[in-house]
Amino acid sequence: MSTNDATPLIRTDFTDDAAWLKIQKDVSAKNMLGFSANLRFIADQQYNGLTGQELLQRVPGLDQYGCIFVADATAMSSEEHHLLVLDPFDPNGKTFQVIPAQAWAVENNLSLANMDYSEFADAADSDGVFRGFR
Repeated sequence: MSTNDATPLIRTDFTDDAAWLKIQKDVSAKNMLGFSANLRFIADQQYNGLTGQELLQRVPGLDQYGCIFVADATAMSSEEHHLLVLDPFDPNGKTFQVIPAQAWAVENNLSLANMDYSEFADAADSDGVFRGFR
């Protein structure tokens, strides 16, 4: 995987193309302040069915990013299409999910090192999904 400035959003579930298109649209939308996530969409069948931990172990170069987003089976099937967020510097650490409308906050702040991964993980709701700071 070649590196660039855009944070990877890796698709690991190929059961619902309409959900994948919706996720891409929603995660790319600008918020009311004009911010959006700087993401590179990766939909490669070689990643089908891999867990987040397996991605971090098998895909070289992911440690170049502040975080990695994963569109897994949960993202494809949940009503909110929340994405798995991985910390490439702590592959066995705490994970959380994020709704597409808040992916910009996670990506922007972690890619610039304005905030730590744990600040978002700790701010996730009781179901493990980050929906914004309250």
